[in-house]
Amino acid sequence: MGRNVFVIGLGLIGGSLAMAIKDKHRTAVITGFDTDRNNVNLAKLLGIIDDSVDSIEEGAKAADLILLAIPVVETEKILIRLADMLLKQDVIVTDAGSTKGTIHLAARRLIDKGITFIGGHPMAGSHKSGAGAAKLHLFENAFYLLVPPENIQDHQMMLLKEWLSGTKANFLTVNPNTHDLLTGVVSHFPHIIAAGLVKQAENYSRDNPLITRLAAGGFRDITRIASSNPVMWHDILINNKDVLLKLMNDWQVEMETIKHHIKSENSDEILRFFTEAKDFRDELPSGGKGAIPAFYDLYIDIPDYPGIVSEITGYLAQESISLTNIRILETREEIYGVLIVSFQTEADRQKAADCIAKYTSYETILA
Repeated sequence: MGRNVFVIGLGLIGGSLAMAIKDKHRTAVITGFDTDRNNVNLAKLLGIIDDSVDSIEEGAKAADLILLAIPVVETEKILIRLADMLLKQDVIVTDAGSTKGTIHLAARRLIDKGITFIGGHPMAGSHKSGAGAAKLHLFENAFYLLVPPENIQDHQMMLLKEWLSGTKANFLTVNPNTHDLLTGVVSHFPHIIAAGLVKQAENYSRDNPLITRLAAGGFRDITRIASSNPVMWHDILINNKDVLLKLMNDWQVEMETIKHHIKSENSDEILRFFTEAKDFRDELPSGGKGAIPAFYDLYIDIPDYPGIVSEITGYLAQESISLTNIRILETREEIYGVLIVSFQTEADRQKAADCIAKYTSYETILA
C-alpha cells in the first residue's frame, strides 16, 4: 500500500482519523487541508498532520488515500471536483459523513472513471470540535460503517480497513439506503426529538421562568444532544429527508395512539406503552459505543458543606483520573445524586466510582 494520506477537514473527526492512521502506519505522510487556517496550524502543532497544502488539487494528486471529514454538502461538492482532477489510479477515496445516499450519487462520476470510492461513517464523536478536540482512541470499539458501491472489489475493502485499522473500530458493511435508515432511527431522529423538547421548554418558559431552573436536572441530561452543531444537523436533515419524514409520520401515529389512551384513561394500554418501551430499552447493549456519543456520568450523593466539590475532585486527582465536566443539580426529583461528574470513557467512570468508594462513604450511581 502507498504512504500518502490526504485529509480534507481537520476537525474532531478528521483529526482523530489522522491520528489513528499515523499511529498504525508510522511511515505514512499525513497531509491536511482545512478552510480554517487556525485549525491547520493547530493540527501541525499537535503533530496530527505532517504537512498542509493550500488547495485540494495539490493534496489530492499525490495521495494514496483521500479522506473527506467535512459536512455532507461540502463532501458532495468536493467529490464532484475530484472527478475532474488527475488522481492516482489506485487511490482510495472515502468520507466520514452522516448520510450516504446523496454522497454516493455525487461520487458516481468518480466511480465511473475507475477511481475507488468507499463511503464511511465512524459512529463516534463528541460535542467538542476542532483539531484540539481530536483523540487517538475516539473510535476504539465504536461501529464504523463502510458503505461501498456495487461491484466493489474485496481487496479494495481490505485495503481501506487496513488503512483504518488504527481506529480499533468495529467495521460493518451496509448499502447506502440501509445506512441512512439505521442512522435515521438511532441518531438523526432522536436529535430532532431532543431539539423539539428543548424548543417546547423554551416556549413554556416565557410564562413559567421556573422551567429553566428545573430543567437543570434530568431534562438537561436527556436533551444534551440538542447542543450539537446546528449547521451539521441542518445538512443531515436535508440529505436524509425521505427517511426522516417517514420516521416523523410514524412518530406522530405513535403519539396519537398514546394520546388517545390518555384521553380515554385506558390504563392497560398506557401501562403496555411504558412496559414495552422499558423492556426494549433494558435489552439494548449496555457496553460499547453507539450512534450517539455516550455520556459517562457518575452521580455522587454528597453532603452539603463548603469544600465538598474540591474534596471530590481532589480524590480523583490523587488517582490521576481526568474528568470532562462537573455540576451540581438544583433539583433532585428522579435524580439519584446532587453532584454529577462526567468522564471520557466508561473505564474512567468506573475508576472514579472505585476512587470515591476508597476515600469516602458517599453513595455513587453509574447512571
